[in-house]
Amino acid sequence: MTGLDRRGFLAATTLGVVAGGPLAALSARTADASTMVKRPFSPDYGPLAPVKDHTTGLELLKLPRGFEYVTHGWTGDPMTDGRPTPGAHDGMAAFRPSGALKARTKGTGKGHWTVLVRNHELGSLNGAFVDPAYNPAAGGGTTSLIFDTRQGEFLDSWASLGGTVRNCAGGPTPWGSWLSCEETTEINGEYRHGYIFEVPHDGVSSAEPYKEMGRFSHEAVAVDPRTGWVYETEDATPSGFYRFRPKVRGDLSQGGVLEMMSIGSSAYVTYADGTGVTYPEIGWVVIDEPDPGPGETSVVRQGVAKGGASFNRLEGAWYHDGKIYIVSTSGGPIGQGQVFEYDIAENTMRVLFASPNAAVLNNPDNICVSPRGGIVLCEDGSGVEFLHGLTTDGEIFPFAENAVVIPDGGVPGKSVAPGNYTGSEWCGSVFDTNDGGWLFANIQSPGITFAITGPWQDGSL
Repeated sequence: MTGLDRRGFLAATTLGVVAGGPLAALSARTADASTMVKRPFSPDYGPLAPVKDHTTGLELLKLPRGFEYVTHGWTGDPMTDGRPTPGAHDGMAAFRPSGALKARTKGTGKGHWTVLVRNHELGSLNGAFVDPAYNPAAGGGTTSLIFDTRQGEFLDSWASLGGTVRNCAGGPTPWGSWLSCEETTEINGEYRHGYIFEVPHDGVSSAEPYKEMGRFSHEAVAVDPRTGWVYETEDATPSGFYRFRPKVRGDLSQGGVLEMMSIGSSAYVTYADGTGVTYPEIGWVVIDEPDPGPGETSVVRQGVAKGGASFNRLEGAWYHDGKIYIVSTSGGPIGQGQVFEYDIAENTMRVLFASPNAAVLNNPDNICVSPRGGIVLCEDGSGVEFLHGLTTDGEIFPFAENAVVIPDGGVPGKSVAPGNYTGSEWCGSVFDTNDGGWLFANIQSPGITFAITGPWQDGSL
């Protein structure tokens, strides 16, 4: 076994989430926002330094000492189904492989596989890259990958949804599928866009839009495993926070009721709310027409007219321990981002954290929770972009820096253009489904998927 192979075992710590953890510590700091500071580096993992990619030999990331990575699925790389990998990598989720998938691939080490479903935020109308396709002209969709956590390598990849537009984020379901969200309300001829599509982790989507879940500029979803209700975010200003109550738990194709959150008795606006603001009076208003056509009132305007609350660009969403964590990329007193915590059972919400300045957190986007209870935030702001973590004391620190610079002459075997991509956003962070020893994340441009491993047990992630 190589050093990279062995590294996966070093991270085989308990999968039980520590009681409270970083989220509880972060919550405790809400009483005094001045205590929210950004450490220059993790007090446990140490400072960042350039690390070479095991795949290309290039120094594409800066990571703490002891961490390493492989890359896969660069834009244009051939997948194992023969198709080129689409670009604009975005949201992603990890799944345990089904029996059918194990039988199909007939590989070894199946107990160490993780399956990834990955979005591609493409707005082109140059043709779908897989059939069946919703709109044959649309170039967005998803691809799926298999990663062996013991060997530290990608084994398989295929196109799994086609004919969609700007697939940005989404979220996993408890029944083993990925909900891919279109971040648009574009209309192309007879095809309306702005829907949610379901992608099985072990196959190819039927490309059926779930129209009753709403047609708006979708971002992410989080599913309550107890009820099967789907919570949805919208990347717009104003945007709403929605929940979809399906008629049949686990079968979203049967339709259901779409509702928008309200706060208090009026159409509340959350844009400027800072750390610690609480919302005890939460309600839900029904959206009468979840699939508005041209010239009809948008979903968010329907909700606001009934008293629904307005948010400033809701993006990432994540379910954890009975709560939904929601990221507003442009919210907060200075517009640098908010993280909300919605308690499902209590039907209450609060601002868990609002960035006091760009040096602390610069427009956060996707969010995920590690198997150990740590938090990873993807940054989508200006300048060099970072993956951030939270210490167990609730302090923010940079964990990974985007250092992607493609030299003149390009990279052998890759079709990406030379250039400096350090300002491109991080997307789709998620840990593997085995021992949590690998963190997967995407750099949207030039379109690269990273698998990062190392001594997680030494720190907060």
